[in-house]
Amino acid sequence: MEELLVLVKELNSILWNSLLIFLLMGTGIFYTLKFKFVQIRKFKDGAKRIFGNISLKGKAAGSDGMSSFQALATAIAAQVGTGNLAGAATAIISGGPGAIFWMWVSAFFGMATVFGEAVLGQVFKTKVNGEVTGGPAYYISKGFNNSILSKILAAFFAISCILALGFMGNAVQANSISDAFSNALGINPLITGIIIALLAGFVFFGGIKRIASVTEKVVPVMALLYIILSLIIILINYNHIIPAFRDIFVGAFDPQAVLGGALGVTIKQSIRYGVARGLFSNEAGMGSTPHAHAVAKVKQSCEQGCVAIFTVFIDTFIVLNCTALVILTTGANKLNVSGIRVTQKAFELTLGQHGNTLVAICLFFFAFSTIIGWYFFGEANIKYLFNGKGINIYRILVMIIIVVGSTLKVDLVWEMADLFNGLMVIPNLVGLLGLYKIVSRELNEYENFENN
Repeated sequence: MEELLVLVKELNSILWNSLLIFLLMGTGIFYTLKFKFVQIRKFKDGAKRIFGNISLKGKAAGSDGMSSFQALATAIAAQVGTGNLAGAATAIISGGPGAIFWMWVSAFFGMATVFGEAVLGQVFKTKVNGEVTGGPAYYISKGFNNSILSKILAAFFAISCILALGFMGNAVQANSISDAFSNALGINPLITGIIIALLAGFVFFGGIKRIASVTEKVVPVMALLYIILSLIIILINYNHIIPAFRDIFVGAFDPQAVLGGALGVTIKQSIRYGVARGLFSNEAGMGSTPHAHAVAKVKQSCEQGCVAIFTVFIDTFIVLNCTALVILTTGANKLNVSGIRVTQKAFELTLGQHGNTLVAICLFFFAFSTIIGWYFFGEANIKYLFNGKGINIYRILVMIIIVVGSTLKVDLVWEMADLFNGLMVIPNLVGLLGLYKIVSRELNEYENFENN
């Protein structure tokens, strides 16, 4: 395991220290400039479409897809997970407080990227066995006229997505839940893993209807409760709010001024962990959330694109910031703990042992909803690769992975997740950059419709 961990870290260093940072940021900047800061111009439109359609019990999803809000909830279910609790903590510990600044930067440009992903998901959605589906594998292959190269890229993406999210990603979610409950309540990780797998299986085998029903109820409630709890802790430690923001801004460009030279954190590390954990959190550019946005029932593709913009804002600028400020205002980042235990310690320092348990409960709902979302994204790619066959086998394999993941060493699980996330980014960005004219056409049609 130690040798494997070293190997995966070396591969991640190659991927994340240069290649993917430039590709992700470059694509986000390109889309931002090409579409004249669409994430700012269409932000209000996205907010109106979300808050005007909030429902904890919308029309049941079916073979023709989900409502726009259900698709939003499924996307946020995937985005708001351990990346917001354990991921933010890992970024701060490994890259210093300045890593949070680079999360913000990547998220801002990522809002333009995710707009393009959602639009392309809508344009190239299709039906497999009578059910609407879509995602990068579909827009990569169909967008480039089903050429041999496009089919190879699409298949590479589909396989990477299944491994990154359906398998390794869900292992990360299960690992964080089991670690949190082991720390808070002393529950055996294996028992926690089995319980999660059984609950997840109940949702998986219910199909798109049950997935949409669960996410539209769980996501708004869990996010609101976590935000309220976080704000209480931040306000209790209000005198540390300004120093926390100082550490974030100064640490982004001079980590040693915040952490001290002995820890050896460089600007490069701060950027690397900020962007990597930011991607793991909001998933912009990764090619995951288009699977949810593709099945939304909307009249024009850009309607869901505007909704997608707001999902990144909710994930990074609200939920993730809550975690970061809780950690920094309580000083939990200065203690000798790692992973989800940093966040738990931050809650515990203010709320006592109850805080520890509250984080475990919040994490359960966050990570469980992410497991559902990531399973759904993986399923879309199983449909692409096998034309709708093998779904039940995939469901059982994900359940097994959840149990196994709950008992693995946390460092290896995170590094493996980073590796597979990185691999699926590459073909998705090829699709986004190669098909930007289609996004431009859709946006022009949408804006002309709005103006008439």
